[in-house]
Parts: sequence; C-alpha cells; structure tokens
Amino acid sequence: MIDKKSNNLNILYISPTFVGGIGGHAFRVSEKLNQNGFDIELMKIPHIAIKNLKNPSFTIFGSIQAILNLKEYDIVHAWNIPSAFIMKKIKAKKKILSVHGVYGQQIEQIHSNIISKIGKRAEKEAFKITNVFTTDSKYVQSFYKNKLNIDFIHLPAPLDKSKFEEIYELKKEQNQIIYIGRNSYEKGIDILKKIENNVNGTVVYCIDLPWNETMKQLKKSTILVVPSRMESIPQVIKEAFFLKIPVIATNVGGLPELIKDGETGILIQSDDSELLLDEINKLLKNPNLQLILSNNAHEFILKNYSWDYLLPKYIEFYKNLLK
Repeated sequence: MIDKKSNNLNILYISPTFVGGIGGHAFRVSEKLNQNGFDIELMKIPHIAIKNLKNPSFTIFGSIQAILNLKEYDIVHAWNIPSAFIMKKIKAKKKILSVHGVYGQQIEQIHSNIISKIGKRAEKEAFKITNVFTTDSKYVQSFYKNKLNIDFIHLPAPLDKSKFEEIYELKKEQNQIIYIGRNSYEKGIDILKKIENNVNGTVVYCIDLPWNETMKQLKKSTILVVPSRMESIPQVIKEAFFLKIPVIATNVGGLPELIKDGETGILIQSDDSELLLDEINKLLKNPNLQLILSNNAHEFILKNYSWDYLLPKYIEFYKNLLK
C-alpha cells in the first residue's frame, strides 16, 4: 500500500504543452502523483507559433516567468530539452530532465542544417543544467550512454486503463487501416500515402482529432500502421494494444521494446513502401493472425505498462532523489 502522507514533495513540471506527446505523459503522471500525496504544479507558458518553431517563444516567455517565480521547490522536472533552459532559472534541490526520443536526431529530421546545429548545441547545454535524466525508452537510454556517457533512468510511460471507459463498443469498419500522429516526415506519413490506393481497404488519417475521437476511430479499425523513420515509444501503440488492434510498425528507435515481430505485432524495415503494402494486405487476409497478435499485445500491455505496475516506480523515483 502507498503511504500518501510520506509523499509531500513540492514539484514543478515544465513543458511546452501538457496535451499530447511527452507533455501529455507529464500531465498524466502529475494527476496520479497528486492523487498520492505529492504537490505537483504545472508551469503553463504561452507560445507564439511560427510554423514549426514554437520553442523560441516558449523559452523566452518561460524564462521571464521563471525569473519572476521566487518560490523554491523540492524538485523541478523539465519534460523536454527547451524546458531545461527555463528550469535553469528555477530554485530547486534537484533538477530532472526527461527526453523521449533522441532530440538531436529529431531536430535534424524536421529542420534545416542551421537549426539542426543549434538544436544539437542546445541539447548538450541542457544536459549541463540537469542533475537527473529520465527516458521512457531503453533505446534512448542506450544511445545517450554510448554517445555522451550520460546515465538515463528508464521510466516507462504507463497506459491509464480508466481513460478508455468512455470509449464504448463500436461497429468495426471493414478493413479500415488507421494512421495516428503528426503530419511530418519523421513519422513516415508520406510512405503510407504513397501506397494507400493499393491497400485492400480504407486508410484513415487521424492528425488533429481530439483524443476521444481518435480512440473511437482506432477501435473501429482493423490495423494501426506506424510507418515512422524515427521514434521513441509512441503512446498510440500502447493504446492499440489495449484496444486489441493489430499493429504494423517499422523497426526503429524504441518500437522493438513494444513489438516482438509475429507475436505482439508486425515489424518491418523503415522507408519501404512496397514492403509496408505487402504486410498490410497479408494481415488483412489473415483474421487468425490478427486475433493472435491483438490478444498477445493486450496481455503484454496490461502486464508491463499499467499504472498498477509502474506508479510505485514513479513514487520511489521522486522520493529517493532527496535522500
């Protein structure tokens, strides 16, 4: 049993957003920790959107907000690289940085060479600010250990089963293939679009739908496709596992931590549209394999990524920081 009275740590979370991605994960963690006696404060910072470049305005406004914040915290937790530069100006006994994905590589895929160089330099500077590092992926943990000799603590991002209670039973759409994610190069959406006319079914793209609507579309689908060129561990695969939707994904980043080929899903090499098409159409014709994959994946996610299993690890992580 968790002793809530012993968890009264004052912690500040910093993230560009607390909806979706690593920020959405931070929000879910804050909810659970607040329910278990912690005092988690979310630092909400406005943005001025400049195409894909939200981070400069986030850092500027966040730094001003941090300077004006005279409060001292037990712990301040930055949930991506830009957040670390705001964290630098906050008074706290311990400073944590979470990185879900290899930041330098992500910047390189999305932006120009100039911005990529700035991003990689910022990555190294952010690491100098930080006492403790965490990631949700063993792949990221290994990458930074080998590249920069930095030790990251592996803290997987849990799946909250209770969020699915409002996702009621829905009629399946026959042979519906679904893509869920950003419309961006590193996510490989172009690879799927290249072959969609030859898929023996209907391809649906969920780019900007609210989470509830996205999950309803996922639940109606036959296969989730994750054609990424680069990934950490996307939450949507865990969601598909829970909803018993078979997954075809590329063998990149942390995806093999979730998908064991032929057991919990189908893994293929990245950037190969013809191979992706072949695997989609083969799986559509094999309902028995769909059932095996979805049942195995459901069992795997309940065993390894539930809050029941992971919440005690988060609580001990924070409590041990100040010992």
